[in-house]
Amino acid sequence: MKIKFVEELVGITRKNLRFYEEQGLLNPQRAENGYREYEEADVHRLMQIKLLRKLGVSIEDIRRVFDGKLSLCDCLDRHQEELERQKESLTKMQAVSDQLIASHVSLENLDTESYLNQIEQIEKEGMDFMDAGKEDIRKRKRAGAVIAGILMIVLMLIPAAAIIWATKAEQVPISVIVVFTVVPIAMAICILVALIGRIKEIEGGEEDEASKY
Repeated sequence: MKIKFVEELVGITRKNLRFYEEQGLLNPQRAENGYREYEEADVHRLMQIKLLRKLGVSIEDIRRVFDGKLSLCDCLDRHQEELERQKESLTKMQAVSDQLIASHVSLENLDTESYLNQIEQIEKEGMDFMDAGKEDIRKRKRAGAVIAGILMIVLMLIPAAAIIWATKAEQVPISVIVVFTVVPIAMAICILVALIGRIKEIEGGEEDEASKY
């Protein structure tokens, strides 16, 4: 089976498939032409992965189950414990939010120190609140994409700028002008379009992040 058919059959994207392969959860055969050939066993494995990810089981635990280092029941028992912990943390967050709402507070009379102390005490008991000091990974990804995109565009435009400058000094064949100006400019535009699409993808939430699968 070709990858496009598997995408439609299982209901996951090509990025999912590549990601699972990179994580060692899937190992499709290769045809003579180098293309992946998916078999029924691969589709069955993908359905198992999809089910476990829908339940929120981590990639690491799924890998342990597939490697025989952890039974499915033990995996789900551990996951249930984690879900209970998360549920309790969410309940605590909701309780603090309820207090704020019931107090009819505004920014002007909000006793932030008191509430922060209350949250810190709850965290010491093992509950998790949002980490205010955690860096937004999207900012780094955005910056990386923009820097790489701009660098590639500059590299593409350098030959075009050089040939335009050269035409002022001497006659340059039209074919050379086309190759060293039109082609780099067209490639620069393609890179810009790809960069915009990449930024939109990052802003929308990367579907190839393990936490999103």
